Amino acid sequence: MPASVLVVDDERGVNDLICDAMRLAGHEPVSARDGAEALDALRLHPVDLVILDINMPRVDGFTVLSRMREAGDATPVIVLTARQGADDVRTGFELGADDFVRKPFGIEELALRVAAVLRRTNPDPVQSRIRVDGVTLDGRAHRVTCDGADVELSATEFRLLQVLMEAPGEVLSKDFLLRRIWGLDGDAETTVVETYVSYLRRKLGTHVTIRTVRGVGYELVGDRVRS
Repeated sequence: MPASVLVVDDERGVNDLICDAMRLAGHEPVSARDGAEALDALRLHPVDLVILDINMPRVDGFTVLSRMREAGDATPVIVLTARQGADDVRTGFELGADDFVRKPFGIEELALRVAAVLRRTNPDPVQSRIRVDGVTLDGRAHRVTCDGADVELSATEFRLLQVLMEAPGEVLSKDFLLRRIWGLDGDAETTVVETYVSYLRRKLGTHVTIRTVRGVGYELVGDRVRS
């Protein structure tokens, strides 16, 4: 099935180029020229993924991303930036971005990243139902429950929890999680894993324990229940 992709960039040439690339990849692009237009588009027409430039007039990309997550919109977001500082990467991931691409970028690379984000935020429903102790994750419905009560997670929080729940009792390294969830090299200087683990701990409370193994990674403590 083709994915609906909202392309948000105030540079007309870049916007058109990305939209053309999405069409060639079999997706259905929707164009927005600034952040305010993007927020209006998201309210009117839900999409499968957002490609979001940071540097825009009126409403910038970080504001769009922040408002999306505050409103409970878990649509995956790939952030674009022309700036080279590490702060943009850190801020983007802390606000809930799913991937990060620096300008100038190759269209083929962007298309591959779009495909990768769509795969990891739309898991195979045949293998998507997992239960560890009282926590159940259902990939088909994109739903997490703790002892039957729904827990609202962003797409990235959901995917991180899924990876941890697939291997309860195993210590997963930070490098592994960076590659698996965010597609980042293990040498990347970022605290995004720590940030998202803290989000999960806060939202899941005492229903599950995510143990920190210093200098190594994280372990979901519990027993997987076979259904």
